[in-house]
Amino acid sequence: MRRFRVGVQLHPQATTVDALRDAWRAADALGVDSLWLWDHFFPLYGDPDAAHFEAYTLLAAMAVETRHAHLGALVTCNGYRNPNLLADMARTIDHLSHGRFVLGLGAGWFARDYEEYGYEFGTAGSRLRALEESLQVIADRLGRLEPPPQGPLPVLVGGSGERVTLRLVAEHADAWNSFGPPEQFARKNALLDEWCERVGRNPRQIERTVAIRPPEVDDWEAFLEAGAEHLIVMVGAPFDLDPVRRLLAAAG
Repeated sequence: MRRFRVGVQLHPQATTVDALRDAWRAADALGVDSLWLWDHFFPLYGDPDAAHFEAYTLLAAMAVETRHAHLGALVTCNGYRNPNLLADMARTIDHLSHGRFVLGLGAGWFARDYEEYGYEFGTAGSRLRALEESLQVIADRLGRLEPPPQGPLPVLVGGSGERVTLRLVAEHADAWNSFGPPEQFARKNALLDEWCERVGRNPRQIERTVAIRPPEVDDWEAFLEAGAEHLIVMVGAPFDLDPVRRLLAAAG
């Protein structure tokens, strides 16, 4: 059986900071390969006015309270932070975690975040152009920071847009994240391989990750067949980790 990596995304909504801390420590103790939050300012489902917490301050705490798992935001919204500052924040959290940070990035999509926090929402096209510019700025800043990142600080790009996003993955990313079902993931994965060929990138240099809902855990073999190498279970409060345990058992 082909081995694969297992991660968990904890949703920072309708919960407390103490519950989040308990959950990421428990998941790290289980031996997950990766721990993630999302980067939003308001809940994405359920009560739109439920409790919610900011990702990067939580990630700094996660970095010092865990020991094994890689960690990051799945994914950081590019428009919420100056790219030079984001590179510095990522480098600093990387040191707090002793080299376990992953910089997940996406173009952004949740209009309420932009509108209530005073960011320009623009269009899908303008947000993608901004992401492309930021990827280059971040790479440059990471190369100039002193001290540099302690670990490899890989860049993950999330999204499945066929004309722009997958090209950006092929050109700039160390990892790619998308969603199921397996048939859709397989098609997007094949298109990413095509983009790699177009831009002269070895497709094996890009880790393929997929975010799955707890009911999809039992489809893990189909996701592997579709090309996924790293399965990330999305979990909301009260953070039931049983699906993660089942996936870890399957991963061996």
